[in-house]
Amino acid sequence: MSTAMRIALIADAFPPMRTSCAIQLRDLSQEMARQGHLPTVIVPSAALHTPWELDEMNGVRVVRLKAPRTKGINYVRRTLGELLLPFAMLRSLRESPLAKERWDGVVWYSPTIFLGPIVHAIKTASKCRSYLIIRDIFPQFAVDLGLLSNGPVYHFFRTIEKYQYSVADVIGVQSPGNLSHFDTWMTKEGRQAEVLQNWLCDSQVLSTRVAISKGPLAGRKIFVYAGIMSVQQGLDIFLDLAERLLDRKDIGFLFVGTGVNAGRLAASAQCRQLENVLFHDEIEPEEIPGLYRQCHVGLVALDKRHKTHNIPGKFVSYMVGGLPVLASINPGNDLAELIEREGVGRVCTSNSVDELRRKALEVADELVNLEAVAVRCRALAGSLFSPATAVSQIVDALRKR
Repeated sequence: MSTAMRIALIADAFPPMRTSCAIQLRDLSQEMARQGHLPTVIVPSAALHTPWELDEMNGVRVVRLKAPRTKGINYVRRTLGELLLPFAMLRSLRESPLAKERWDGVVWYSPTIFLGPIVHAIKTASKCRSYLIIRDIFPQFAVDLGLLSNGPVYHFFRTIEKYQYSVADVIGVQSPGNLSHFDTWMTKEGRQAEVLQNWLCDSQVLSTRVAISKGPLAGRKIFVYAGIMSVQQGLDIFLDLAERLLDRKDIGFLFVGTGVNAGRLAASAQCRQLENVLFHDEIEPEEIPGLYRQCHVGLVALDKRHKTHNIPGKFVSYMVGGLPVLASINPGNDLAELIEREGVGRVCTSNSVDELRRKALEVADELVNLEAVAVRCRALAGSLFSPATAVSQIVDALRKR
């Protein structure tokens, strides 16, 4: 039997937060514990009145450290907060009962890109290896989307990004297409970049506040989007699609969640009198399986200006739920080849609503064999996107010398 490892798992989100990062870290830490390891989740909290708080969640030790607020504030305050974040966490950690604890490996999750200093301190004190789980290549994707120009702010973030990479022994990216971003970094001996797929537990189906059978979309084939509605998604094209499908009384679109674009998208649907579209507020992560049981197709959207590759956690959640996908994503994204190869949906990489409509109808027509499609989706989730696979891969990398 393999020796249990004491693993420090650092991120800026963990339940009760509902973000995809929080859910992924919950599932990862619990799987580490299930495999016999001893994970300690280290996470900041702006709500604490004391330097630290120690508790346990489903067999996982969690230490929350007092740190500046970095969520739900303007970009300037957020950047300042994130810059101070690792130093505040480190100060709080040194006042906690874990101040002198040593680990066999340290794992951290990006975004955020600012955790490098606390990782470096723990790694140096413990004389252990480190593994960076990177899901978004920031600031590059912000430049691609026009959110940042190639100026001083971009170069500031690049400096932070490069420091974060310098602390890592191994970097796990979402997709093979992202490996080339680390070609220069890997020229230093001992460094390794690899594909670490997203992961998600197959959760028990619980009740949910969303009851489609009692609403205006009852009896329709439901195309669902559940998650954050932000600039990165480019969800407007699905409203255009819904408008083109108003004549199809057997198809409906459901958007569940929050985000900077949620209100605007809902107002646009109302202004365009899209009676086949329904918006619903964010629900608890535990309610998602119950929601998907009422739906038929999952919607995946990525802004076409993305130049990096992305296999969103949302796609993984649809696979776990047995839902085929309709994806509108950037050209060249590795996700397109995965969906087509595995037969788990349709992909559109152009801005053509006509093409997207054709793909949507193809997916809808395939629903006559719903069980066969669901089996393919769940099989893909089990083979590629399980927490057990992710933990085994991370632990193997941490053991190497």
